[in-house]
Amino acid sequence: MKEFDYSLDYARLDLRRRPNLYRIGRGEQGVLLVEPYKSEILPHWRFKTAAEARASAAAIYRLYRRYLRAQDFVGMDMARKFLQMGFTRARRYANHSGGRKYDPATKRLLPRTKPDPEKAASAEIFRRQWARVRNDAAYVAARAAHRERFER
Repeated sequence: MKEFDYSLDYARLDLRRRPNLYRIGRGEQGVLLVEPYKSEILPHWRFKTAAEARASAAAIYRLYRRYLRAQDFVGMDMARKFLQMGFTRARRYANHSGGRKYDPATKRLLPRTKPDPEKAASAEIFRRQWARVRNDAAYVAARAAHRERFER
């Protein structure tokens, strides 16, 4: 597996037209860089309340299905990354009321605050949709094909 390439000029690069340049990377790498997908998905991404998370995760999943129908693996993977990021960010806010996990001065892990059940519910909503995508046979096959074709 090749690492996500942070050296590319993502602001000017349309990866829908140049999927050969896309590297999956680890986890959420590049989620806020890769265009035109960032601009298509980010407006739907919300996790402040469970109701927002439910609507957000459903909207991002619909985009995933649209990318799947178009056989657009980069879009499929970006939707997966936004769902994963919804889970991780909501979980962080559930555990740390201000969303800050590390002390900026010492870089040490901050103690968890009283759990926020609303953010925990948001995290669970995103976790389920994220699992739905990453375990989808069509996604798994498209990811393997992308790696075989472009990441060797």
